[in-house]
Amino acid sequence: MKEVRKIGSRKRIALVAHDNKKKDLIEWAEHNKVVLARHELIATGTTGKLLEEKLDRPVQRVLSGPLGGDQQIGAMIAEGKIDVLIFFWDPMESQPHDSDVKALLRLGVAWNILLACDRATADFILTSPLMHQDYETQLPDYSGYLKRKVAK
Repeated sequence: MKEVRKIGSRKRIALVAHDNKKKDLIEWAEHNKVVLARHELIATGTTGKLLEEKLDRPVQRVLSGPLGGDQQIGAMIAEGKIDVLIFFWDPMESQPHDSDVKALLRLGVAWNILLACDRATADFILTSPLMHQDYETQLPDYSGYLKRKVAK
């Protein structure tokens, strides 16, 4: 039997953006202010401060991405404390913390959370009827990977 994780109707949404995408994320969040007000928001450093100002509501802030914030969000995903990751990343510019970015995206997929890297996907997630009700997500079974590593 597959393991499931229950996600409540009030989602825990992590909002992250690279410098060149912060304006886009803030505009998207402001456009979706009413829907986002129903959920708990978590964000990295500067993005969190900008969101608090624009949305006029508290946002749980972690460190700036390059200073460990991406890793903090990743840890929260692994602990089941994040339900949705909206990460407007810049595909055109290399980041000094690219390895952290890759790890964060990998954790989002590994733990089967909702993950949007652009506005269109974020819009589809936020407007889904499932966004406003309880939901059970199946957790992947990685025990086969662990057994292979131990056997080597």
